Amino acid sequence: MKPWIKRSLIALTGITIAVGGLTACGTRGHHDQGPMSAERMTEMRGKVIERVTKKLELNTEQQQKIGVLADKLQAQRTAFIGQTPDPRAEVRQLVAGEKFDRARALSLLDEKTRVVQVSSPEVINAMADFYDSLNPTQQAEVRELMQKRKGWFGRS
Repeated sequence: MKPWIKRSLIALTGITIAVGGLTACGTRGHHDQGPMSAERMTEMRGKVIERVTKKLELNTEQQQKIGVLADKLQAQRTAFIGQTPDPRAEVRQLVAGEKFDRARALSLLDEKTRVVQVSSPEVINAMADFYDSLNPTQQAEVRELMQKRKGWFGRS
């Protein structure tokens, strides 16, 4: 595998984990209220972009590219969760009866997998565009941050 592809995939994985972690942390204590509100997501998105911008000293073009990446990740998350008011209700329905609803579980898995397959190329392209816009020093900083296993948004 070519080094730039490997780095891009590692970076994408790191960002996905970080965004998932932020989402989980952002909803801590509010699980009974469903997924994070659009306002809260916008607020978190702004804080994350601000932090990355400061940490990597991004220029205007790079900030625009990370904004596009954040938009693609948010769109993928929204599509993955779906329009259901309570996404966890779908999972609870699997065990609501006497037997586990295997057919519905497979159907649910298929739906979620399809969303990831359809939206992932856009996310990968946005990640590649952002990463490729970084200068070598910034790229080294990203690799160093990821090497520390704290991801992009870990506290130093």
